[in-house]
Amino acid sequence: MEFQHEQGRYYYLAANTLLAEITYQANSDNTILAIDHTFVDPSLRGQGVAQQLVQAVVSLARENHQKIQPLCSYAIAFFERYHDDYQDVLI
Repeated sequence: MEFQHEQGRYYYLAANTLLAEITYQANSDNTILAIDHTFVDPSLRGQGVAQQLVQAVVSLARENHQKIQPLCSYAIAFFERYHDDYQDVLI
């Protein structure tokens, strides 16, 4: 699955319908990305799509030497579960 990216979000569209999205906000000095929303359509759930969305933001943060602050419930649960693998990007 290939996500589209624009400032503040990664998302997946099919037939002009939003099927998956993660949104994030950068702080004022652009050093922290706060993940504030994750959505996956029921038709795609259970396929690891939300995890792929979080990993897209992680890649962005790593490329730009930023940290991540998980705010939405999915992102919080994801980083609690895989905490050891993402120490370098968590605040």
